[in-house]
Amino acid sequence: MSGVVVHLPRGSGGADGDERRADAVTLRLGPGEVARFGRGSPGTPVELRLADAAISRLAGEIRVTDDHWQLTNHSSTHSYLVENPEGAGEYLRVPPRRLGAPVPFEFARVVLPTRGEHPVTFQVFAPDHLYLDPEAMGVPWGSSTVTAYSLDETATYFLVLVALCEPRLRDQSRVAVPTTPRIVERLRTLPGCAGLSARAVSSHIDYLAEEKLRIAAPGGDPGKGDRRNGKREEIVGLALRFGLVREDHLALLPPVTGAGGREGQAAR
Repeated sequence: MSGVVVHLPRGSGGADGDERRADAVTLRLGPGEVARFGRGSPGTPVELRLADAAISRLAGEIRVTDDHWQLTNHSSTHSYLVENPEGAGEYLRVPPRRLGAPVPFEFARVVLPTRGEHPVTFQVFAPDHLYLDPEAMGVPWGSSTVTAYSLDETATYFLVLVALCEPRLRDQSRVAVPTTPRIVERLRTLPGCAGLSARAVSSHIDYLAEEKLRIAAPGGDPGKGDRRNGKREEIVGLALRFGLVREDHLALLPPVTGAGGREGQAAR
């Protein structure tokens, strides 16, 4: 299993006095590993520091299993919310002192209450969800297989993947892979994507490359932009070679406007 990725966006770690936590934090956990979160202290170390006075020094922990993750709430007074940003408002409420609550969402946002204007939040990308091969249904378990690339076609990361592949699917040529601002603009009219930010798109691309498609980082030591472009090229190449994204998936995107078709995509 690929494990869990926990991401605390830049500036989302709460406030400690007058100073807001500025740095983004990304943790990668394998099955059996645990990450603790909270204000922390010299005697209470935490892997994810949430610097807000309303949050306990040890507020909770994330524990990874083979196929999901669990959330423990160490607070004696506050419930935590686990939201599904890609669903229709689904969420879990984890009450105080709840131990090991299983989280079924593939992509989740953990929300902790504060006394400030905004709650403290961080994101969790779950282990790959496993699906049986439809042709193997009805046969003994020992003969069943699972898919090599477990992709949820209703998830936002899949829309990002389709948008990355769109120019080559429309042109059948080696045109440039879309930039992050271009993907934001392409998806913003879709339901649930109006607030999609460039940072969120970059997180989805990292998730696709590192967790879903398991693409190794490009070789050498190029600049940051070159690494990012190389990662996108690898994602698009693999998705198209294995048919993970096909022409019929273009129907998930908004209609092409302006020149449209081959000429419109080539111009972009």
